Amino acid sequence: MIPPRLKRVLLAGLIVGGLGVGLWQSGLLGRLKPDGRTDPGLTLYGNVDIRQVQLGFRVSGRIETLQVDEGDSVAPGQTLARLDPRPYQDRVSAAEAKLAQQMATLARLEAGPRPAEIAEGRATHAERLADLHNADLALDRARTLRHSETIAQAALDQAEANRAMAAARAASARESLRLLEQGTRAEEIAAGRAAAEAAQADLAAARTDLADTDLHAPAAGVVLSRLREAGAIVSAADSVLTVSLLAPVWVRVYVAEPDLGRLHPGMKVWVASDSQPDRPHRGTIGFISPVAEFTPKSVETTDLRTDLVYRLRVVIDLPDPGLRQGMPVTVQIPPEADHGPAGR
Repeated sequence: MIPPRLKRVLLAGLIVGGLGVGLWQSGLLGRLKPDGRTDPGLTLYGNVDIRQVQLGFRVSGRIETLQVDEGDSVAPGQTLARLDPRPYQDRVSAAEAKLAQQMATLARLEAGPRPAEIAEGRATHAERLADLHNADLALDRARTLRHSETIAQAALDQAEANRAMAAARAASARESLRLLEQGTRAEEIAAGRAAAEAAQADLAAARTDLADTDLHAPAAGVVLSRLREAGAIVSAADSVLTVSLLAPVWVRVYVAEPDLGRLHPGMKVWVASDSQPDRPHRGTIGFISPVAEFTPKSVETTDLRTDLVYRLRVVIDLPDPGLRQGMPVTVQIPPEADHGPAGR
């Protein structure tokens, strides 16, 4: 028979022991350090940071269609808007014609003179040699007649001049034939090839401009703003749509200097929003600023706001639409060797 007093003591011990085991298993008592102290973990506060992108065309023109509206979800590569493509189609056609012309010129240079052109050059050279032979005969007769004083000196001078002109024409025909037989110079072929390559580059640029008349989504996201309407004339510097990207989703957090040594890039943390505190997101510390700064006014901590803090970035592993730009969140750094509460 157990005395009533002893029974009450045993019952109280069992209750305290049960509470201690429950608290230990739930992590409320933290982790026991080698020196006997407990590690309660670290709680930080920050805000969700989602990237936004201002989308616009790389070329100017008139907007033909806008295929999305504010609030629409977009997929990577989806066509969001389109410019009137006709001016750029005309440029492509002109560039194709110019390229065809340059390629024909290059082919002619690489092929060199045709056999008929070489034959014509040989015939011309032979004709000039015949003229030179006749001029030689005429000069010899003029010299003989002048020696007998049958003709005047002027006639002899004219015969000598005719012979000199015939010799020059024969030499010119000989060099022209030599050029035809040697073919096109390598420098001329290189210049023709460079002109053809320039025409190809112009065609590629024209096709790129034509492709840029379509505006595509760079990544999955949601349309926040529709800044232009169909029919508007836009330049390459104008924004047409604002898209909020679904990933990556970051949390901008600040940690006080005494707690800085407890954190390192790659550490796993839990991130909970005020709207869904029971469904924390798994996150990873991706960046810790090497520069200290004064605590921003938007940061809520239990320390004095004049303390220096360090900014760090937590990347959400599996973000969802529940995390929105600027939303305040609580970042829980688990105790050492702890994997945190169950969550996503």
